[in-house]
Amino acid sequence: QVQLVESGGGLVQPGGSLRLSCAFFGSAFATYSMGWYRQAPGKQRELVARITSGGITNYVDSVKGRFTISRDNAKNTVYLQMNSLKPEDTAVYYCNAARLALLYWGQGTQVTVSS
Repeated sequence: QVQLVESGGGLVQPGGSLRLSCAFFGSAFATYSMGWYRQAPGKQRELVARITSGGITNYVDSVKGRFTISRDNAKNTVYLQMNSLKPEDTAVYYCNAARLALLYWGQGTQVTVSS
């Protein structure tokens, strides 16, 4: 069984930065592909960024150049560094762990970008 715990969300002004963290409780973290998703009110959940077990990353076009996903296998943690935040980045951000048929979600952390 895997548990994911997100942290680091909050209120930030446009142009500001936040760093989200997702702590992975379980075994074999390094073998999982890890992702960050977000869901804004009235919208579907969307993939923001993903990092494979081999360190390959991909991003949704709207965050390219602004967000960076990374992982620390020694700490069983995945991060999302978010810079140049915009009001449209406001959403609940969820951490996701995937390996073969296994899929786990965290509870989410709220990010609000507003002046």
